[in-house]
Order: sequence, then structure tokens, then C-alpha cells
Amino acid sequence: MKMPRQFSRYLGLAERFLARGRLPALLLAVARKRGRSGGRLAGVKEDLHLLQALCVAWWRGDYRRIERQALLSVVGALLYFLTPVDAIPDWLPGVGLVDDLAVLAWVMRTWHGELERFRRWRDAQSPTLREELDRLPRAERVEPPVS
Repeated sequence: MKMPRQFSRYLGLAERFLARGRLPALLLAVARKRGRSGGRLAGVKEDLHLLQALCVAWWRGDYRRIERQALLSVVGALLYFLTPVDAIPDWLPGVGLVDDLAVLAWVMRTWHGELERFRRWRDAQSPTLREELDRLPRAERVEPPVS
């Protein structure tokens, strides 16, 4: 599957977000948008939840067995999802999230092996750690963890 148009620019933004310690704020904003979108995102809520849990695990230093490009694609997809004015503006009724869903589908398909490896790792963790991965980090700017 070919990379969605305009997505490559979000990879650079993802790199800067990670370098500047802005991942917690991004995750909080995505959770808010996901909650506001209600039933319109029913088919991808589990995918968004997986991507957010991966980012939390990476941020906390619990899970680092992911290729850098895969991590950038995940963060880039979350940034794209959050951006209201992208290829198709989110405020257009009925079609505004179509491009967001296409980007999420591309990431899920392109990085399927990486995401399944994380899913297996997450599912093998203690209930306590799984609960912690479901909690978003505080949105304050903090220094990113050392890779």
C-alpha cells in the first residue's frame, strides 16, 4: 500500500514532537478527539488505543523493540488524526475523517508486524502494567527518554 499523500510531512513533525518531549501532550489531545468523535470512529477505536498504548510504553521506557521509522509513522499518524485541516478538513460532515482513517489504515497495514509484536508483548504483561499503559502521561513538556 502506498503512503498517503501529504503524510511524509508528518514524519518530520513526529521527529520534532519526540525530540521536544511533546508526546504526552499529543496523546492527551488524541484521546480527547477520540472521545468527542463518538460513533464515527467505532471501527478504529481499538487501533487508536493500540497506537496510544505503544506510545505510552515507549515513552515510559517499557517497550523499545520498535523500529524508529515505525514509531515515527505511529506518531505521525496520531498527529495527522489530530490535525483538523489536512487533505480533507475534519469539519466536513460525513467525509472529514476519511483521510484520517486512510492514514491510520496505512500505518496499521504497513507496520503490522511491529504492531502485532507490541500487542503480544502488551498482552503478556501483568494486569498492573497493562493498566498503566492505558493511562496517558501527564501533558506537561518533559525531556524525552533516551533511546
